[in-house]
Amino acid sequence: MGTIKQGILGGFSGKVGTVIGGNWKGIDYMRSKAASISNPKTEAQLDQRARFGAALKFLQPLTSFIRVGFKNYAVKMTAFNNAMSFNLNNAMDGVYPEYFINYENALVSRGSLPGALNPQVQSTIPNQIDFTWQDNSEDSTASASDRVLLVVLNPAKQKAISIIGGNERSVGEQSIEVPSAFAGDEVQCYIAFQNTNQSVLSNSVYVGSVSMNIL
Repeated sequence: MGTIKQGILGGFSGKVGTVIGGNWKGIDYMRSKAASISNPKTEAQLDQRARFGAALKFLQPLTSFIRVGFKNYAVKMTAFNNAMSFNLNNAMDGVYPEYFINYENALVSRGSLPGALNPQVQSTIPNQIDFTWQDNSEDSTASASDRVLLVVLNPAKQKAISIIGGNERSVGEQSIEVPSAFAGDEVQCYIAFQNTNQSVLSNSVYVGSVSMNIL
């Protein structure tokens, strides 16, 4: 309820209907009451939250790696936020409320350096995944001394293992050890490269999924 302090023609203080009155530095003012949102859970809002949740579930285990993989795109936003934006716009599949990440379209590293050529992945030894690729160091700005970056994501456990600055591009192979707790799970594998001074990275390449051997 508003209170009139200077007669019917004066200003008032408080709320009258959808109008709020007050006084600031001797000046009477009136403003409209802020509109309330009667339904903060509209279809569009719920849809966006579902998309965001799916992207966040994919990226959270990769937070440390994303700081490296997307570091050159951390302009007016964090590397993680840029990764969120990219994957929301390019790697989302499904329909509301069941959205999920399309692993082939997703990126965990982003840049202009040439990526891996014909990468392959397999696991023949428990707790170990073997990556192979062809040396394409003669391509464009690639170099034989570029270092490999590997990611193994376990969606079921919401865990990820990575290597940053591994073997050189010319070597063509790298193995990565994973926890024994991954046994029996299906993991998703990515590969990328960075140059020797770590200033330029490649887009990551999805190599495929691997079912981890059980001891």
